[in-house]
Amino acid sequence: MRVSEAMTRDVCVVRPDHTIEEAARMMLAIDAGLLPVGADDRLLGMITDRDIAVRAIAEGKGPATPVGDVMTQDVKYCFIDEDTAHVAKNMGEQQLRRLPVVDRDKRLVGILSLADVASHEADGRRVGNAYRDIAQPGGEHNQGAEARGRGM
Repeated sequence: MRVSEAMTRDVCVVRPDHTIEEAARMMLAIDAGLLPVGADDRLLGMITDRDIAVRAIAEGKGPATPVGDVMTQDVKYCFIDEDTAHVAKNMGEQQLRRLPVVDRDKRLVGILSLADVASHEADGRRVGNAYRDIAQPGGEHNQGAEARGRGM
């Protein structure tokens, strides 16, 4: 199955000049913990509720902080015409539950979650494998004491 068949097309996008308070309110309104950051259909980054908590609030930044100051710029994504089995495997290896979806011109067209893949998959094996990989300790977003360099 192709990503285009499973992805969510109705995506709420925040601009880098929006404040983190505006981003948090958008997340609340759509019941999501992640928003793509973009301008003119171009994906510039991603912001999560965790980015707001860890990169903004924990660092003493206020609600007027621009999203662009705390967003993740190194964004992993998938293409709309890729196979979901391949993408789900990559999501597990990268320890990601959601990916922005872009077309071949790299314009944002949707979001793919493992839940989207699971709802379109006959047997949950691929998604189960991806979740198992995601659940492994470590990864680039590990915020444990050792990752911060302060053993407790």
